[in-house]
Amino acid sequence: MTEHRKIVGLGSSFAAGPGVEPVEDANAMRSSRNYAHLLADRLGAELTDLSVSGATTATILHTPQTIAAGVEFPPQIDGVPPDADLVTVTAGGNDLQFAGSMLHAAWSRFEPDGPIATMLTQGLSGGVPEPTEESVDAVARGLVAIVAGVRARAENARVVLVDYLTVLDGRDHGEDPLFSDAETAVFLRIQDALVRGHEIAAERAGAELVRASKLSTGHGLGSTEPWVFGFQPSVKKTASSFHPNEAGMSAIADALAARVR
Repeated sequence: MTEHRKIVGLGSSFAAGPGVEPVEDANAMRSSRNYAHLLADRLGAELTDLSVSGATTATILHTPQTIAAGVEFPPQIDGVPPDADLVTVTAGGNDLQFAGSMLHAAWSRFEPDGPIATMLTQGLSGGVPEPTEESVDAVARGLVAIVAGVRARAENARVVLVDYLTVLDGRDHGEDPLFSDAETAVFLRIQDALVRGHEIAAERAGAELVRASKLSTGHGLGSTEPWVFGFQPSVKKTASSFHPNEAGMSAIADALAARVR
């Protein structure tokens, strides 16, 4: 059995856990019950959680991330300690506007002239970006660079990529669906692009991959046991929309614990 004493969590909101109580860092929208924290608890390890909601592969690697409140987070990779022995990474969704596009569609239907829909529209001035082979490769390259950066700082670290939980599975959501058929089709393609980006990166970097996407099949929106939050139409809670809930975070932590032990 491998013993891991110092874990580092890197990533975007799917790692940070907005909406999962209790909150560890309100500015980062980071939960103290996200999968990295739960994994550390399961392994009895020390955790350095650097994940920040809204992060991209660039803000993990080299670009400071400034949030709406004006708080600036340095590149996450700068905080990786040299004695880290296990590092988890979930990133790329914001590079492809995954959750942001779904949130925009939901708010545009719920309150089309409201301030949140307007703000999200400004962020998607060119519309929902269709994933391309080039954008998938860009995500993969970003993840490969993150793995390399981790290894440069913590040469003995075991790096595990964790892809994105399944949010949509194409099921019929009834008479009043949240998304149109066309929107759902695009979101499914973005979701698939994230899966492929992590697969490519793991192969190129020689990193391990935990397929949260496969693990969560059957637990998307509209399922009897969803592992993601549904649409939260309130200012305080909306950031958690379409993100892992407590059950989803626990399932990922279990899969990681089984992999790394």
